[in-house]
Amino acid sequence: MNSETYWIISSNNWDLAESFGFNTNILETNLINLAVVIGVLVYFGKGVLTTILNNRKETILSTIRDAEERYQEAIDKLNQARTQLEQAKAKAEEIRVNGILQMEREKQELIKAADEDSKRLEEAKNLTIRFAEQKAIVQIRQQISRLTVKRALEIINSRLNLDLHARMIDYHIGLFKAMKTSAE
Repeated sequence: MNSETYWIISSNNWDLAESFGFNTNILETNLINLAVVIGVLVYFGKGVLTTILNNRKETILSTIRDAEERYQEAIDKLNQARTQLEQAKAKAEEIRVNGILQMEREKQELIKAADEDSKRLEEAKNLTIRFAEQKAIVQIRQQISRLTVKRALEIINSRLNLDLHARMIDYHIGLFKAMKTSAE
């Protein structure tokens, strides 16, 4: 800095250095001021600027490392999610296949149960029909028996007169006597 200051002082006229005043030449004053400011900044600011730049560099590197770590974590999570998705798809397919198989089994069981129910209903219907037929036959036999007895009574009553009635009584009495003597 001494050499620069010396140069600045030596480059100026001693007249100006001896007296205090304003330099109205804008180009000359700006260059001198600019050179002094840059020199001071370089000398004093070099360490600060280096520290700031190093800190900024470390911050950027740290940010990049964090971003890379987050990126790697995201890739790991994505791979885990894909694996879980594949497992879920496989499980869903297994459940779907099992569901279809279960539906087929239940369908077959329902068809079998419906066939058995149909057979039981057919047997019950046939039993009911046979029962109704037998009941009808019994009723018809009873009715025929009643009608036959009624008709026989009508015929007997119409043909039976006192003489025939007395002969019948005597005949049956004789049968009873014969049975009694044969039994003794």
